[in-house]
Amino acid sequence: MPDRSATNREHRLPNRTLFSYGVSDLPVMLASMPMMLYLNNFYASDVGIPLMQLANLLLFARVFDLITDPLVGYLSDHTKTRWGRRKPWMVASLPFLMLGIYKVLIPDEGADIWYLFTWLMVMWLGWTMLMIPYYAWGAELTADYDDRTRVTGWRAAMGSVGSLMSITLPVAAILWFGLNGIAGIMRLTAIASLILIPIAVLITVSTVKEKPNVRAPALQVFDGLKVMFKNGCFRWLVTAFMISSLGIAVLMPLNAFYAISVLGADQNEIPILMFFGTIAGLAGIPFWVAVSKRYGKHRAWIGGFGVVTLFSPMYLFLGEGDFWFMVPFAAISAFGTGSFVALPNSMKADVIDIDTARTGENRAAMFFSAWSITTKAAGSLGGSLGLWALAWIGFDAGREALNTPEAIAGLKYVYVFLPSSIFVLAGVIIWKYPMTRERQSRIRAAIERRDARRARVALTPG
Repeated sequence: MPDRSATNREHRLPNRTLFSYGVSDLPVMLASMPMMLYLNNFYASDVGIPLMQLANLLLFARVFDLITDPLVGYLSDHTKTRWGRRKPWMVASLPFLMLGIYKVLIPDEGADIWYLFTWLMVMWLGWTMLMIPYYAWGAELTADYDDRTRVTGWRAAMGSVGSLMSITLPVAAILWFGLNGIAGIMRLTAIASLILIPIAVLITVSTVKEKPNVRAPALQVFDGLKVMFKNGCFRWLVTAFMISSLGIAVLMPLNAFYAISVLGADQNEIPILMFFGTIAGLAGIPFWVAVSKRYGKHRAWIGGFGVVTLFSPMYLFLGEGDFWFMVPFAAISAFGTGSFVALPNSMKADVIDIDTARTGENRAAMFFSAWSITTKAAGSLGGSLGLWALAWIGFDAGREALNTPEAIAGLKYVYVFLPSSIFVLAGVIIWKYPMTRERQSRIRAAIERRDARRARVALTPG
């Protein structure tokens, strides 16, 4: 009997291919980190947009994605060019994405709420055109259960390097060149990402091959979405992923508010906190990938939820002047989030196999567009939810604001309990997720047998 594990090792994707594919996530995460960490604080305190208005804007700006995400997914699945169907979309995204990043992170003098709304729309359009084909392409690189985790693990690792760069560049600039404040941090990371985005995308599209002869879906875009939601594993996974993303979206912007207003940290200390957290998150990725091989992907993901939730109450005991006591707690929690970035995307690829086995079509981009809608909605809702909560407790984010002790205590409780309760809910939902390595292997075997029959029929004369 042949050694299946040895056969799988022989057909594993080489590391150079994984690097070339994953590198495009580096500058994207470099650009996205300041938006997750600093954007809310900057536009609330420096620009002066009221918290409630900013929360409503961030949520409303993503309504456009309900149209663009499934449309780009559908068009990407049906694109036929000599270069493939994913690569042209990634290249075409660059002008929109780069202009939007520039305008959002380096705002013009006199920027207001409508300025932010306009350029967020442009940026998110470019983001959609890049990331949906890019992530769908990753699902098509390999059919192996564990090798898919390597694909998403490499991509997550490269993204974490980008996140680390978004922290280390400002830290270095603060220490050696006197960079000051969140506005300077956003400008520096924007410039770095605008230089690296076209370079990374060029490396990916010029060195990684697309899978040939992938059958495009016959369903129209919204019919395809209806069929996808009949996929039980898809519904299970996308619900947990959406709630998990909601928790991250609540937590990340609140870091700056908590550190500055509760601990009395300076704006220039926030990148230091994020530096240690990003290092820990990067270290967590190979750990959680290894755990997933032993216990399954969804169990490892739940382990990450547990680590983050377990350490959240520690922040209740910190106060003015305790910034450096926050650092180890934040690093341990960030280690847990390594499971968030590596495992769900690999699980997505497994779910797509179910649809491929049932329909005979590869609709990876449509699936990723559906996930993109839910995660973007969760991201916008999460950011807005955190701001709504701060406005509800009477917290004032203005630069010269003097908050009451009650408002500061409310910020502390929002920071501790709102994200962790969301992560607990996500863990409960995914606990009995039915897609295992054995089931995925059976599904892939069925797909390969059908593909082999089709190939024999195509070669048969007459």
